Amino acid sequence: MSSTLIRLIEPSDGPALAALLSRDKQAYARWLPERPAEFYTPDGQASVIESLLDSYGKGLAWPGVVVSDETVIGQVNISSILRGPFQKGFLGYWVSSLYQGLGHTSRAVGLALRIAENELNLHRLEAHTQLENLASQAVLRKHGFSPWGIAHDHFYADGAWHDEVFWEKKLTGRLAS
Repeated sequence: MSSTLIRLIEPSDGPALAALLSRDKQAYARWLPERPAEFYTPDGQASVIESLLDSYGKGLAWPGVVVSDETVIGQVNISSILRGPFQKGFLGYWVSSLYQGLGHTSRAVGLALRIAENELNLHRLEAHTQLENLASQAVLRKHGFSPWGIAHDHFYADGAWHDEVFWEKKLTGRLAS
């Protein structure tokens, strides 16, 4: 079994992410929003990474990459972090189709949960999946997420609006004193 870890994204991850995203563009068209051609280039990813690290510096996100045997194979992000009475964030993730079915996604989500709880001190983590994305739903269920609603025509991808299931997981984070 290959190892899986997650770490904070770095500017040097741009070329690897661009290659994976470019390779999987058609395979993931159903699940991801349409992006300009620049997004799939190393320069485009450099801009994305700069923005993600800016959000991280402001305490609004924890942007990470999924790594297996020292190779970047995907991303995991905790974004839209709200403090104060909410103490919550939004979980997003993807692993390249080259590495699907090997447990990397589930292990990455488990590691992200530890960061959300232990480093970010969040009380709640949320996620969305398209109604048909049973694999992602299985990962969330395995890690204790519960579905709490369906938003109809919530997400536009591949030329159509799609329904999404909203997921939640209560963590042990507490308000800072």
